[in-house]
Amino acid sequence: MISRNVNLKAYNTFGMNVTASYFAVFRSVDEITAILHSPEIKNLPLLILGGGSNLLLTKDFDGLVLKNELSGIVPVKTDADTVYVKSAAGEVWHNFVLFTIENNLGGVENLSLIPGSVGAAPMQNIGAYGTEIKDTFYELEAYEIATGQIKTFGLNDCKFGYRESVFKQELKNRYIIISVTFRLTKNPVLNTAYGAINDELQKQGISQPTIRDVSNAVIAIRSSKLPDPKEIGNSGSFFKNPVVLKSHFEKLKQTYADMPSYPVDAEHVKLAAGWLIEKAGWKGKTLGNYGVHKNQALVLVNYGGASGSQIFQLSEDILQSVKSLFDVTLEREVNIL
Repeated sequence: MISRNVNLKAYNTFGMNVTASYFAVFRSVDEITAILHSPEIKNLPLLILGGGSNLLLTKDFDGLVLKNELSGIVPVKTDADTVYVKSAAGEVWHNFVLFTIENNLGGVENLSLIPGSVGAAPMQNIGAYGTEIKDTFYELEAYEIATGQIKTFGLNDCKFGYRESVFKQELKNRYIIISVTFRLTKNPVLNTAYGAINDELQKQGISQPTIRDVSNAVIAIRSSKLPDPKEIGNSGSFFKNPVVLKSHFEKLKQTYADMPSYPVDAEHVKLAAGWLIEKAGWKGKTLGNYGVHKNQALVLVNYGGASGSQIFQLSEDILQSVKSLFDVTLEREVNIL
């Protein structure tokens, strides 16, 4: 059923008070087809929504918002060390992570508590604490909007990059992801070296962690730094960590000896966007009813009633400030509409 003039405040984690001209929910592939063949929405712009967590809505949407509520998580095959688990795209990402932990399947525990849906995960190639979706991704099924055909995409087809995939580039707005299958291991090799995971495990007195322990440590770290979207409007990390030439990093290091960095290859270094933004003086800055979170400079927040255009302008001011101070160009991770 297609509804008219629906407020999207409850469907985006920034809590932006904007309206969609048309709105519908689908829980099966047949429902997608039926909705897209409705004459009233023919040729209208289309926005696919999962959890609405990686989105900044700056204005009303004069088109159809299609909310993905496909559900179901099921193991589809197994071998000596691997279990392939297929999840419908409408499942909450963290619920999928909890499913893997309950079944003692390793691979995505470092991605605990990332907001959003399973279907959005490969679009962004979500990542945290040294792990990305591409590390466990096997394949996905997607509905081609133009033809109604279901196409399967393997790892190489998705062209995963840093918070990038083919679905954000050349195939943007051409497919609706309906399921994702992951390769998970029965004998997990834990990845605890990145960030503060080891420190958190030590704080909890855990010397031989399980995947559940790692997940709980990640949840504790994220909860201490990141605001709950149910309490304060936000989309998690607003900016990507920039990759710069090693020569430029060495020049910056002469002035900022404590600048954190992560090697990418022989010629490039990844910098911490949050550190750059904090050094530029933005961490905790409040502008009326919006601003930059006090505990994590990567997170822009809506304290209630801010507009998407205000948040966007704040991000623009931060980009210019970091560029001026460090000659580093930040890139937004969030989709702007």
